[in-house]
Amino acid sequence: MSTANETVPAGSYAYTDTLEGVYYGPKCVETALPKLLETLGAKRALIVTGKSLRDKTGVVAKIENILKKSNAFGATFSEIGEHTPEAGIENGVSKFREVDADIIVSVGGGSPIDASKAIIFRLQQQRAQETSGKEPEFLRQIAIPTTLSAAEYTCGAGYTNKQGEKVLVSHQELSPAGIILDAELTLSTPEQLWLSTGMRALDHAVESLYRPGVPLPMKKLCHAAIADLFRFLVLSKKDSEDLVARQRLQVASWMSLWPRKVERHSSLGLSHTLGHKLGATYGIPHGITSCLTLAPVVNIQAEIASQEDKEYLAEALFYLNEPSTGSVDGDVRKLSYMIASLVQKLGLQRTLSQYGVLRTDIEQIAVRAVGQEDEELFSKVKIILESIY
Repeated sequence: MSTANETVPAGSYAYTDTLEGVYYGPKCVETALPKLLETLGAKRALIVTGKSLRDKTGVVAKIENILKKSNAFGATFSEIGEHTPEAGIENGVSKFREVDADIIVSVGGGSPIDASKAIIFRLQQQRAQETSGKEPEFLRQIAIPTTLSAAEYTCGAGYTNKQGEKVLVSHQELSPAGIILDAELTLSTPEQLWLSTGMRALDHAVESLYRPGVPLPMKKLCHAAIADLFRFLVLSKKDSEDLVARQRLQVASWMSLWPRKVERHSSLGLSHTLGHKLGATYGIPHGITSCLTLAPVVNIQAEIASQEDKEYLAEALFYLNEPSTGSVDGDVRKLSYMIASLVQKLGLQRTLSQYGVLRTDIEQIAVRAVGQEDEELFSKVKIILESIY
């Protein structure tokens, strides 16, 4: 006997092959980093980070000191810019070889973590050419994130090529081998970056509710992530020193994009697709693109999503302790409204015009995001872009 109107759950799940451990908690970096180095048999680390984190905070110096105590410090490479320009990747490959490193320790947001994957990918290609016969094992990365972007949980990396276009590299072996979530290391992350990457994590969690192929246990983790992100982002905005809120947000970010073995890294959904088209072209940070696109994209799911996907979205209200409107479509629209309200509460409301996007560009952005084959979707995407102009 089956439950009325319910689809029988079916699917599959596999954990990433590379991951040796996720450590979380304030100050955990001091014990977790040496432990991971030992587990991975790593002898010399190249730190990959950004200039601001290196120059304006004590975070990178702290990681350097831990590596020095373990006699595993090679060098610090800090040429990674926003949207991960290709030149930084090329220079990172050279630096890795120059110091004879055998592992990367990435410190910072999505850009250094993605850049590290791209550096490892290029090193792999070079080493495969140099060794005839058996392909060498992939080099590994230990990721120490200081934002909530969740780049550390995927096997894909986006970077910006010399033509200014977004390029994706993807391989199962590129997922980090170790992840350290130490809330103390996030205290110097600028407020807008911290909160907007929290919205990015919310974007992962929400879009995974209607993304094809996401296994049921991960959808349940996404519901929990949505509840925690709504609650703790507001608390973190209220008190930037609240370590409980920061640590819970790091764990919520982990739940929003739970590590999973996939054949290829793929975009999560329409909000992410629009974000990628807007981000690199107009220099809009990915966290901010989520603040712009997520609420209106969820709103149109009430019209375009399957009944099953709408029900997963509607169920988020239960986790947010919000009463149902009495209809599934109404609940999806209510979730969209709540996301827009959260963006406002966090002081992250922006418009496309603020970032120099021309109204005449809207049609072309829609074409690049969804093409023109599906006329109905194309016109809806244009309406979304107009609404956030």
